[in-house]
Parts: sequence; structure tokens; C-alpha cells
Amino acid sequence: MLDWGTMVHYFPFLLQGAVLTLKISIFALILGFIFGISAALFKLSKNPLLRGAAGFYIWIVRSTPLLVQLFLIYFGLPQLGIDLGSFFSGVLGLALNTGAYNAEAIRGGIISVPSGQMEASRSLGMSSKLAMRRIILPQAMRIALPSLGNNFVILIKDTSLVSTITLVELTLTAQRLIGSTYKPFEMYLMAAFLYAILTTATSLILGRVEKRMAY
Repeated sequence: MLDWGTMVHYFPFLLQGAVLTLKISIFALILGFIFGISAALFKLSKNPLLRGAAGFYIWIVRSTPLLVQLFLIYFGLPQLGIDLGSFFSGVLGLALNTGAYNAEAIRGGIISVPSGQMEASRSLGMSSKLAMRRIILPQAMRIALPSLGNNFVILIKDTSLVSTITLVELTLTAQRLIGSTYKPFEMYLMAAFLYAILTTATSLILGRVEKRMAY
């Protein structure tokens, strides 16, 4: 039988953890988008150094576990004299990870835009950068939006991994409450419920955005 009294009593504590989870997700989303669009443009650049750097970044991130990336930033960087703390380490690790996947989604969107549109823009006197910003990227983002939205939903769930670097978000909050209540099923059940609320709400919002951008 579920201990409803315990669940009701401790739910506000888990809700606080969910708020921090959402905050981490939003910061990582913004940074991840910046990393993603930068890496996508660099990978399409004619400059071999930029293209190589972007390719290496995408390759190394997609070829290694997110948990190892978080450990490298949180435990490894202090050895080099760079201590970001648990919050910024978590945000940076998540942003770098999702940024690599965003880069491929955005690059695919750019490639999907007919090349004739760039040529037509150039014939009207636009520079390549201006044409990319005003003509190509808006269309590319519309194409890439479903993939970007999916990446954000994955990002929200991946925030659970920052509990391993002492960031007291939803998962670590549940684990700490288990230590005092000895009710693992109830605590994890409520945590799962809150994750489901966050991801479902995000999916619904992104679905509406996709419909608006389709017109």
C-alpha cells in the first residue's frame, strides 16, 4: 500500500527539486542552442579549421557518455584551476552535450533549404552572412524544430544525471528523502510523476510552436 500521508507531506520538497531541474534545463537549453547553431555554421564553413573544430566537438560529445562529460567538467577542471561549482558544471555539461545534437539538427535544416535561395539572395545584393541570417536560417530552424524539441525533452530527463555531481535537483532530492523516510517507491514514484509533467508540458508547448511556425 502506498503511504499517501508521507507522499503528501514530502511532495513540496520534491517540487522544489523540480523547479531547480526546470531552471537547469532552461539555462542548458539556451547555451545548448548557442553551441548548436555555432557548431552547425562552423561545420558548413569554408574555413577548414572551423570545420574541423566543429566536427571534432560533435564527434567527441556524441561518442562519449554524458555522465563522463559531467565528471570531466566537475571533477577534472578543478585540477586545472577551473572550479565552476556544481550548478554551472551541470549546466555546461548538459549544454555542450545537447549542443552537439542540436548542431546536427540545425545543419540538416540548413542543407534542406534549396541552394537556389542563397544564389537568389546573393543576386539581390545580399552578402552570404546576411542571406544566411535572414533567408536561410529562419527556414532551417522551421525544419529543425521537431528535432530540437525532441532534444530539449531528452535534456530535461538527462538533468537527473547532475545528481551525481551533488546538484540537488529532482532526483537527488528524492534520494535524500528516501534516506530519511525509507520510502523509495513513493519518493521515486513522485519524482517520475514530476518528470512526466515537465516533459509532457514541454512537448505540448513545442507542438504548438511547431504548428504556428508551419504557417
